[in-house]
Amino acid sequence: MSSHREAPEISKDPVADSTDLYVFVSPDAPDTVTILANYVPLQGPAGGPNFYEFGDDVLYEINIDNDNDGEVDITYQFQFTNEIEVGGTFLYNVGPITSLDSSNWNRRQFYTVTRIDWEDRRPKRRRNRHRRNCGNHSLGSHLPSPPCNIGPRSTPNYETLVSAAVQTLPDGSRVFAGQRAEGFYVDLGSIFDLAALRPIQSAHLIPIPGSAAAVNATKDLNVHTIAMQIPKTLLTDDGTNPTDPKAPISVIGVWTTASRQRVHFNHGWGGRDNNPANIGPFTQVSRMGNPLFNEVLVPMERKDDWNQDPPTNDSEYADGVFHPELAKLLPVLYPGAFPNLQALVNSGKPRADLAAILLTGIPLGVVSPNFQNFTGNTLADLIRLNMAIPPSAAPNNLGVVGGDLAGFPNGRRIADDVVNIELKAIAGATYPLIDKTFTPDAAVGIVDQGLTSSATDQTARGTEHYLSAFPYLGTPHSGYDVPAA
Repeated sequence: MSSHREAPEISKDPVADSTDLYVFVSPDAPDTVTILANYVPLQGPAGGPNFYEFGDDVLYEINIDNDNDGEVDITYQFQFTNEIEVGGTFLYNVGPITSLDSSNWNRRQFYTVTRIDWEDRRPKRRRNRHRRNCGNHSLGSHLPSPPCNIGPRSTPNYETLVSAAVQTLPDGSRVFAGQRAEGFYVDLGSIFDLAALRPIQSAHLIPIPGSAAAVNATKDLNVHTIAMQIPKTLLTDDGTNPTDPKAPISVIGVWTTASRQRVHFNHGWGGRDNNPANIGPFTQVSRMGNPLFNEVLVPMERKDDWNQDPPTNDSEYADGVFHPELAKLLPVLYPGAFPNLQALVNSGKPRADLAAILLTGIPLGVVSPNFQNFTGNTLADLIRLNMAIPPSAAPNNLGVVGGDLAGFPNGRRIADDVVNIELKAIAGATYPLIDKTFTPDAAVGIVDQGLTSSATDQTARGTEHYLSAFPYLGTPHSGYDVPAA
């Protein structure tokens, strides 16, 4: 999955697990950028009576680099608190929740939003950046998060509650924080079964006859989303609205983090005290940039380190990009299907195409004379977005690989078929960008583990999980409608 259970330690701490990050120019408000940061993965909808929520002891952050050095320039911080309304009951709600201030709703969650603008920091230190706050702006406090979608009796008009929870901040940004349907389409059961690709599984080293379309392992699951829709003028380094896609100022890099304080202390004997304390500075325990980066490119023994590091330390993990393990495995697992990829692997040449996609951004002229999302030579895992590229009138789910410059890896839209895109790229689809003599193997064209049913069919499977307007991710599944397995 994009970044669900991607490292041993964070797998034990789902409320702090950064699971997916989407960054795109808003199709319904093209002067703004939408950022969706997902946490709390793999939620079974029938998870009562203690339904899912953000951690009230976790610091959630959306980080933005707008001057092309891999360092944070803007941070949006989110912190959550819980309030018990009814008391004396084990129930999440004691009747229908028809409004955000319903007296039937027992356990409510509220949050604060703060924007921090940082000045340049030097020197940089591992896991302890020296950064000085030069602008701390509270944008909202005690903002309501809607309840989880429980069922038709408890939450009878769920999207009405969601609409009420969408807030407009003093700077003109919009914000929402709450449960949504999981929008990431991935065939987990297949891909982790020795990289089985169902459409070509008959060619696998351990073949299963026939072929089949990918299966969406997350179709009935939910996540918790922090969503922001921010005017572009609040994101550029000089406060202008970017219009020239060739200008470096048009490009931002985005990543998310979750942090915990260093010490959790229970006061009571035997841990019975209801008021534990969290003390000390916040320490990063999770981060998220490009989909599947830590999941697929970082060795098991380094995954927890990666989650604690800033993006500017990603040169330590770059070998997994320059020489990806999966590129070595595909020719072995599919004998005869990837001869050109095998020759590329045997040559030992570093995968500069993957480094451009994931670590530096794509330089001007590589894909198109008027396209770039290059952020300099600092190797850093960021979602890079050229804000001057307008939304596509006819989106292609394969993004830049499919000729749509408004899609991944130029940002990431919710319907971008990132598993398919990255599999194709690792298998050699993007290597001709740096070596025009290289011919991708024919098997690359039928690799499919995501939203599309073939390389030419761009109809997204699972689009019922998506909305055409903010917050874009669809109505979360209710426990009543999706019984627990």
